[in-house]
Amino acid sequence: MTPREYIAFLQVAGKLKDHTRHSVSARGREESVAEHSWRTALMAMLLAGEADGVDLPKVVQMCILHDLGEAVTGDIPSFEKTQADALREHAALFRLLDKLPEPLSTQWRALFLEMEQQQTPEAKLYKALDKLEAVLQHNEAPLSSWIALEYDLNQRYGLAEAAQTLPFIQAVRALAVEDTLQKIQMESKEQITEDR
Repeated sequence: MTPREYIAFLQVAGKLKDHTRHSVSARGREESVAEHSWRTALMAMLLAGEADGVDLPKVVQMCILHDLGEAVTGDIPSFEKTQADALREHAALFRLLDKLPEPLSTQWRALFLEMEQQQTPEAKLYKALDKLEAVLQHNEAPLSSWIALEYDLNQRYGLAEAAQTLPFIQAVRALAVEDTLQKIQMESKEQITEDR
C-alpha cells in the first residue's frame, strides 16, 4: 500500500464520522456511525476478565470494522433495512476491501465473512454488542427522539443475540430492559403531571 492509497482508504472510512444514525446522543445530537463503532469496540475491550475463551482483540476488530460499508452507503435503521439494502452495503464493503493490499484484503474479507456467518463466539459477541450499544444509546437519548415502535423494540432488540453470549452480557442486556421500562414510566408520570 502506498502512502497515497493509505490516505485514500482513510478518507473513505472517515465518512463514517459524517454519516449519522437513527440514534441521538444524550443531548439530542444525531450520532455518527463512527461514534457507534467506537463505543461498540470499547464495550468489547471492557470485557477483559469476563470473556474466557473469547478472542477479545478479534471482537474489537469486528466492532471497529462492522459498519465500514456504511462509509459508502450511509446508515439505514435496522427496522427499515431490506435484504437489498444489506446486499448493497455488502457489495460496497467488498469493493472497498478490494483496494487494500494482500494479505490485509483477504484477512478483512475473512473477518467479515465470519461476522456474517455468526458461528464463532467472537462473531456472536460482536453482534450482541452491536445491538446492545444501540439499546444503551436509546436509553441515554431524550425520549422525545424515539419513534413509536422503539418503545417495544428497545425492550427486545438484541435479546436473542445476548442470550448466545456471555452471562455478563446477558445481565447487562437485562438491566438495559429495566432502564428502558423506567425511562418509559418516567415519561408517563411526567405526562400525567403536565396534564393536571
